[in-house]
Amino acid sequence: MTYVADRLAAVKPSASMAVSMAAKALRAQGVDVIDLGLGEPDFPTPPHIVEAAFKAAAAGETLYTASAGTPTLRAAIAEKFKRENGLDYLQDEITVANGAKQIIFNALLATLNPGDEAILPTPYFVSYPEMVKLLGGVPVTPACPADTGFRLTPEVLQAAITPRTKWLFLNMPGNPSGAVYAATELQALGAVLAQHPHILILSDEIYEHILFDGRTFVSFGAACPDLRDRSLIVNGVAKAYAMTGWRIGYAAGPAPLIKAMNTVQSQSVTSVAAPMQAAALAALNGPQDCIAQFRAAFERRRDLVVAGIATIPGLTLAPPEGAFYAYIGCAALIGKRTAKGETLTDDTAVTQYLLTSGVAAVPGTAYGLSPFFRISTATSDAVLTEAIARIKAAVAALEPK
Repeated sequence: MTYVADRLAAVKPSASMAVSMAAKALRAQGVDVIDLGLGEPDFPTPPHIVEAAFKAAAAGETLYTASAGTPTLRAAIAEKFKRENGLDYLQDEITVANGAKQIIFNALLATLNPGDEAILPTPYFVSYPEMVKLLGGVPVTPACPADTGFRLTPEVLQAAITPRTKWLFLNMPGNPSGAVYAATELQALGAVLAQHPHILILSDEIYEHILFDGRTFVSFGAACPDLRDRSLIVNGVAKAYAMTGWRIGYAAGPAPLIKAMNTVQSQSVTSVAAPMQAAALAALNGPQDCIAQFRAAFERRRDLVVAGIATIPGLTLAPPEGAFYAYIGCAALIGKRTAKGETLTDDTAVTQYLLTSGVAAVPGTAYGLSPFFRISTATSDAVLTEAIARIKAAVAALEPK
């Protein structure tokens, strides 16, 4: 008997989650491992948000809600888009789901036909290609190397487009690279997309508030308003408000697309838990000072990691422009040998070696661009300092090629 559908044959589990689970397994055996695999803030959710969920549950807000989300939360999301991004959406153009990942999954399930292509600029978030494949689509993965700032260019976009292209994914600031697009860069991409009216655009803006060096965020929707009727703007409260476990994502887009996504949601998870929606409402409508506090901490940690990696021969890291990751180049380590005589053949081998040295990282192959490895910089200064020291010692212990 087989228990697994054919569609799962080409789909891999989340690489970042797998790394984190491996670190936890080693810890359970008493091994000292610093887990830098998963990207989530180490700050507690602000108290007023927690209190809002508690009060909602205590008041009896424990029943089903509309699949698209409560009217009050959707109104708050509409106000957020207007206030922060200069975008105007009606409630029937907004939907709420159990995290931004489910928003993306719902959108793909609602739109992809077998063989449809999705352009995923590399390096990409690990779940993008797996969701596309799971739902019968074909990932198209043009490389956006470090010398382009890990950003998609109009020329590369044009070359990737075919008659089967259904979606273009953008992620800014990017996971894993931290790359940020300026308005002019988005407009240049928009000029290409204007020539191809069959393409939908998914702009994943979950890290919009985590920007460094005084940068200002520009939503794709604001940069390219003429593409509004085929743009899905994806966001959520997880990163900005330290709410990864609350599972609240949201999106705005053309009403027919949102309606289709709501149909998917109504026949799968029904809706998001009512107390969680109350928490998201408090996050969007309540005090916003935590955003600046978190961002300052993330920038300080970014600087700490950039400075530390600069002292390690063989590793490279341009300062990430946003998000809370470091996508570290390790080409110079490929071919070197460990003290056990094992050759580091690729970035997967590099991360396996680092794991034995007490640091869990994710190989660049999981993001479609090698040789790199990604570490999360969302943990404390002390933990990051120790992790850099361990990486430095591990690299120094390698034997020449």
